[in-house]
Amino acid sequence: MVNPTHFDLQSLRVFLLVAEHGSLTKAAEHGQLTLSAISKRIADLESVTDCTLLIRRPRGVELTAAGRGLLEHAGRVLDRVNSMAHEMSDYAVGVRGHVSLWANTSSIVQFLPVDLARFLDANQAIKISLEERSSNEIVEALKSGKADLGVFADNVPAHGIERRPYRQDELVLLVPRAHRLANEETIGFAQTLDEDYVGLHAGSSLLARMTDAAFDAGRPLKVRIQMSSFDGICRMIEAGLGIGILPSAAIRPELVAAKLRMIKLTDPWATRTLWVGASDSATSAPEVVRLFDFLSGESDAWATGASL
Repeated sequence: MVNPTHFDLQSLRVFLLVAEHGSLTKAAEHGQLTLSAISKRIADLESVTDCTLLIRRPRGVELTAAGRGLLEHAGRVLDRVNSMAHEMSDYAVGVRGHVSLWANTSSIVQFLPVDLARFLDANQAIKISLEERSSNEIVEALKSGKADLGVFADNVPAHGIERRPYRQDELVLLVPRAHRLANEETIGFAQTLDEDYVGLHAGSSLLARMTDAAFDAGRPLKVRIQMSSFDGICRMIEAGLGIGILPSAAIRPELVAAKLRMIKLTDPWATRTLWVGASDSATSAPEVVRLFDFLSGESDAWATGASL
């Protein structure tokens, strides 16, 4: 059996370098090491694992099945070590708490930049790591403890997670100014289902909401193009490649003024709640509780017009 204490981090780094460049010589050049030092590190790893990790070819090296397995694990190990070192450095310079916050695109585009700036201004000893993810990924990360806090849409099941209202936003229909629907002031979603849509990527809560609403109307949702950002969707709509549904506050005013038009949706689901949730393991940390209370408190402040 392989003894995990025999693995050397520098040897793992060298192995990743060799796998990246497909050559011992190129790895030595990029790592500013001698070829003999690279070869010794690989030999040490092969001795520890009792596996052949590389096949030498005339023009480089090729990973064996064992090598591919080690590559996957070594990447994760070194990522965690780097994260640990970074966090310890933060503590050394005065950071007294770290919060991992995952949030969906809507909350990041519309609300979180201002809210987090206000929070960090008053809590300078706390560090926040923010990751943009889909609402489904956020809920799973909260359940597993991978994220401390998460902001996600209200149409994603979140059983077993402590959650509080964060914000409400309004979804609107976005069309080119020359589109046949552009003169409408309000519209029901079902009236738009003859049109091609530009939508977010698969797995997004917004696309799921639109797909479910189309199903309820007994019609297919015709998604012509899928994008990874709201700005990308706006650009495709501007080019006449379809229509779209986006949060109103996420649409840059200069785009609407130039070539696009927002139309109010009459469907009840067009007004949605963004939730902030916490993992069970994180609520014992005072810095997490402080941010959780702050973000959930912003829901009341926003409703009275006090926060923005």
